[in-house]
Amino acid sequence: MAASETGTRDRILDLVVQHGPITASQLAGELDLTAAAIRRHILALEADALIVEHEPLGPQVARRGRPARLYVSTEAGQARLSNAYSDIARATMRFLAEQLGEEAVERFAEHRFAPLFERYETRVQAAGEDPVARVGALAEALTADGYAASVRTVGDGFALQLCQGNCPVLRVAQEYPQLCAAETRAIGRLLNLHVQRLATLADGEHVCTTNIPLTVRPMKGLE
Repeated sequence: MAASETGTRDRILDLVVQHGPITASQLAGELDLTAAAIRRHILALEADALIVEHEPLGPQVARRGRPARLYVSTEAGQARLSNAYSDIARATMRFLAEQLGEEAVERFAEHRFAPLFERYETRVQAAGEDPVARVGALAEALTADGYAASVRTVGDGFALQLCQGNCPVLRVAQEYPQLCAAETRAIGRLLNLHVQRLATLADGEHVCTTNIPLTVRPMKGLE
């Protein structure tokens, strides 16, 4: 394969990791390529098991015509970009669990999100009271930290789904789901809403998906 072909394919993979779920037309717009060229690279990336077609979870708004295909990266696609930290991180977590017990792992999971919570809270609060704007602000903050977050409307506008196409701590979270649980709780506190985690990368899904109903009362008494 020519170097230019490899470079283009890597750029497409990077966009899918950072912005997935993403459509072929969006990729074409980002890279100023033809639809045919994008499709060729998508087929190659799918053949290499680096990206897959994504099926959104939950009820979808009915639209005329065939819906655009959405693509997300696989674990192999994410690992190809960055995974050097994982062995040391997992060894550290195992040591923590063995020496101090599962409660220590829980405390560490909460502690890890404390500084992120403070930073994200500023962004979310600045977005005002509109829940759609607040979720959008959170997605931008998460993306800046490498989570490749995006927001989609589901259920005819009665809910949002916060999708995270990348997890900087994926291999650790696969072994210690306490990290996922702590993250979900943090999202609920940040938005002051009840949220539900529908899928996680750590469980083998291609996107972490958090459902955020827009028709329920805010959470009370959160600290």
